[in-house]
Amino acid sequence: MMMKFGKLSLLISFSVFCYVVIAIPETCPTANVGNCGDSDDWEGEFFPGISEIKYEGPLSKNPLSFKWYNAEEEVLGKKMKDWFRFSVAFWHTFRGIGGDPFGAPTKHWPWEDGTNSLRMAKRRMRANFEFINKLGVDFWCFHDRDIAPDAPTLEETNANLDEVVALAQELQIKGKKSVLWGTAQLFMHPRYMHGAATSSELEVYAYAAAQVKKAMEVTHYLGGENYVFWGGREGYQSLLNTNMERELNHLARFFEAAIAHKKKIGFNGTLLIEPKPQEPTKHQYDWDAATTANFLRKYGLIGEFKLNIECNHATLSGHSCHHELETARINGLLGNIDANTGDPQVGWDTDQFLVDIQEATMIMLSVIRNNGIAPGGFNFDAKLRRESTDVEDLFIAHIVGMDTMARGLKNAAKLVEDGSLAELVRKRYQSFDTEIGAQIEAGKADFDFLEKKTKEWGEPKVASAKQELAEMIFQSAM
Repeated sequence: MMMKFGKLSLLISFSVFCYVVIAIPETCPTANVGNCGDSDDWEGEFFPGISEIKYEGPLSKNPLSFKWYNAEEEVLGKKMKDWFRFSVAFWHTFRGIGGDPFGAPTKHWPWEDGTNSLRMAKRRMRANFEFINKLGVDFWCFHDRDIAPDAPTLEETNANLDEVVALAQELQIKGKKSVLWGTAQLFMHPRYMHGAATSSELEVYAYAAAQVKKAMEVTHYLGGENYVFWGGREGYQSLLNTNMERELNHLARFFEAAIAHKKKIGFNGTLLIEPKPQEPTKHQYDWDAATTANFLRKYGLIGEFKLNIECNHATLSGHSCHHELETARINGLLGNIDANTGDPQVGWDTDQFLVDIQEATMIMLSVIRNNGIAPGGFNFDAKLRRESTDVEDLFIAHIVGMDTMARGLKNAAKLVEDGSLAELVRKRYQSFDTEIGAQIEAGKADFDFLEKKTKEWGEPKVASAKQELAEMIFQSAM
């Protein structure tokens, strides 16, 4: 079957799927590890005993229910589901193994057979759609190499991706789901040890371009609303052996080529860049929102991209998530949010589910000021803790993450509707709500004029910032 992208055509090999109607669906119980049918079109139940997750309210004691997230509830004129546009991240949810630098993998889901075969990739995709259908979210997101296996050649790898994407498209239509965003994974393979678009090797640069080209095409085919560029190894450890100026130029040219290809295939989605400090270089070119915005301005790319802000990366860059969101928002660059968190005492990307209600409230204040983030959304770039190994933990983790963000939204709405916090901030800056303040903000007050006024006024009177009162008002909404 031929899929068309403007003038470009993408050949996809569709598998033939056989459907058997039975009274009781096959299941993949824990005791049956790796033996859930022998074919790649096996359609049994991956999460037996877990039904669709429902909203039961704050008093519910059922761990497999929402206490705060009520998809259809309206808050400040929008349904909760439209404020969030929640998305399940394929890589952590279905490829997370529980390993860390000091410990072997701890997770082996019942449907896994220990391989990274094409058959296994299709089985994971079916598990993904059962999961998001039962969780009740509308979107999912992926890396190309997480949903389909690498092969010895680019042609074979692309064919693998085509086959899995064909199945994903079929399951999307059946479940009325969509892709929030797709991306190319340009950091794990040894070829990317020096980076991808910033690699010192021309052949690696070209391979990365070919991989992004394909990933963008399949994202477009799946109806993806965004395409993300992950920093990965786009930075350096030492300038002793690095030409920083040349690498930045190469990176800018790479992005220009991506913009051109987006237009060529008719992809109308948003291109996103994710600031990514210390992953794994200590001098990352996309360190934080401000650094990334500056890069985009310097190379004339500011109107072509928005930012995907990850809360865990905010921690690693030395900022709060709220700071990064506000920096992106003020610059007109807020596009998507990775709803996760890091451990402030661990200097690495721990990718925990965000459960801090105060942080969630601050995040939602930014989102409300931005009037939402569509066509972006909230994706859970988060994984289970190494010690959490039950299948139901996948649901519980997402439920608590969604409930936390819902509480944050309701708290932020209280603050907006009450108006006390906004009034406190307004009063703090009210000296600029004067004729002279307006002249300053319009750029019409030079130093000579301000010096003259200072001599007239004498020593300035400085009012209290009322920080503790602001915290009291904020806490009252919790």
